Amino acid sequence: MTRPEFEPWVREILRCPVGLHELVDVVDDEGRPALQCASDCGAPGRRLRYPVADGIPVLLVDDAVAVQV
Repeated sequence: MTRPEFEPWVREILRCPVGLHELVDVVDDEGRPALQCASDCGAPGRRLRYPVADGIPVLLVDDAVAVQV
């Protein structure tokens, strides 16, 4: 699956709704595109990953997955 392309101005305003961190492109465990905090969020080594559904970032805390880095 290809990663979504965002306009530069959209990329600049996309932030984690919890820690207000910058979000970077990643793929989830199933190979789907996602956005993940660029910095620790909530605890050391913990980052939140948000799904991208049909090219639209789903920045809802209830849909986020906490990952260890």
